[in-house]
Amino acid sequence: MPTWLGIDIGSTSVKAALVRSQYRKLALMRVVNVDVPPGGTVVEAARLAALQVLEGQPHDTSYGARAPKSPTADAIATSIDGSRVAIHRLLLPETAQKQLAEVLAYELGSQVPFDLETAVFDYRILDRTAERDAGREAGQLALVVAVARIDDVRARIDVVREALAQEPERVAVGALSLGTLVRFVPALTETDTIAIVDLGAKASEVLVLERGEAVFARTVSIGTDGLPATAPRLARDIRTSFAGHRSQGGAAPTRVYLCGGGAFVSGAEGFLSGELEIPVQLLPDPVIDLMAVAGNVHELPRYAKAISLALSLGSREGLNLRRGPLAFERGFAWVRERIPVLAGLAAVLLVSFVFSGWSRIYEAHRERDALTGALATVTKEVLGTEATSAQEAQDLLSKEAALSDEDPMPHADGFDVMTRLSEAVPTSITHDIEELDLQKGHVVVRGIAGSIPESQAIASALAEYPCVSDAKIKSTTQMVGSERQKYLMEVDLKCPEDVKPAAKKKGESSTNAAASASGGK
Repeated sequence: MPTWLGIDIGSTSVKAALVRSQYRKLALMRVVNVDVPPGGTVVEAARLAALQVLEGQPHDTSYGARAPKSPTADAIATSIDGSRVAIHRLLLPETAQKQLAEVLAYELGSQVPFDLETAVFDYRILDRTAERDAGREAGQLALVVAVARIDDVRARIDVVREALAQEPERVAVGALSLGTLVRFVPALTETDTIAIVDLGAKASEVLVLERGEAVFARTVSIGTDGLPATAPRLARDIRTSFAGHRSQGGAAPTRVYLCGGGAFVSGAEGFLSGELEIPVQLLPDPVIDLMAVAGNVHELPRYAKAISLALSLGSREGLNLRRGPLAFERGFAWVRERIPVLAGLAAVLLVSFVFSGWSRIYEAHRERDALTGALATVTKEVLGTEATSAQEAQDLLSKEAALSDEDPMPHADGFDVMTRLSEAVPTSITHDIEELDLQKGHVVVRGIAGSIPESQAIASALAEYPCVSDAKIKSTTQMVGSERQKYLMEVDLKCPEDVKPAAKKKGESSTNAAASASGGK
């Protein structure tokens, strides 16, 4: 059962979520929040958060405390701050889809404030119809593209590697990383436009969903620090973000869901609902197994991004900036750690192969025994002696054929009679055969000739065949309305080669031998 670790690294705290993939279901095992210690670094906080979430027990979080070596997860996902990423919405012709990467590199070159040679980007094609995509013409592709500097992405990878001695497999993009939750939170799949606001301490991220699809993301440089004095500015920045989405042809959100640590600030829901003039509530829990975190289920919106990052490892959804020179590669250490699992799988395969081979051999032996029994029964009934193999049965058949008085293959058959009968009819005679029956060497011919003498001539000609004897016309009848004669002829068919010599009586051989010795005198 693979385990996926999602790490949400903020400026003041690190949140981690561990998801385990079980048989046909996903289970949230643990969630952890570790504050960055005063004077400390996010690396220390990330290490302690990973230890707690992987081992399921707390550790000393004081600054300078030495943490033991962290256990590893099967895969890790993290995200880069949305303020370090340029997110663009583009419309391109559908004809460019086959060379989309090259076309995007050209399009982005004039839109991002840094050189693309020092950047990585990823994109996702929006699956929306033209009717609900304002400003989009037929034959166009709508895309969301995220571009970040290689150095910024590598810095986030280094933080995770230094903290856990393991590189993240995915580096998601700011608020867009929350898009994975759509498949696990039914409320996010509504047909109306929905917004998710991740309230942080120093910054907040806004994600807009249309029909369950992430179409717009923005990071605002204000969080919960400074509240309540900064509350109007926070509401104004969120409204500005919604206006930016509408400027791209989107619809205004009809509902807002809050997540992140700031979602639990007293009065946040009511204040934002009044300022935005739309319903605001906490993000619902994902529809996965939450039994292991039943005690913290009321605080799950705080860990929404970490949970979404962990779930993205199973679905491979969303944007991933581990591209190009930053592409993730599993090293030998990963294989070495999984040698016990691979060895177990190899053992299972070997046992399965041995069992399958034994089953086939056992079935073959049973089938052979059944066939041997059937052969013994048949040979006992037909030949009088049981045979347990094909060779024995063949030997018994050979002996039986040698002892047989009659050769089962005669030297003349019905086809020979038909041939001879055809040869016996002169060309001057009009002759028809109505029936020719051959039963145990006796032939019955029902034919039509011009006259009785013609039928007698045919019988005489047929009698000259060595294998035919006693050819007789049994009866003749004149056809009605015609002078032609129907006749019935019977023939005995037996070739001289089919006649066995008569068995000699006892004493006959000695008498003949004596006569030969005396010269016949």
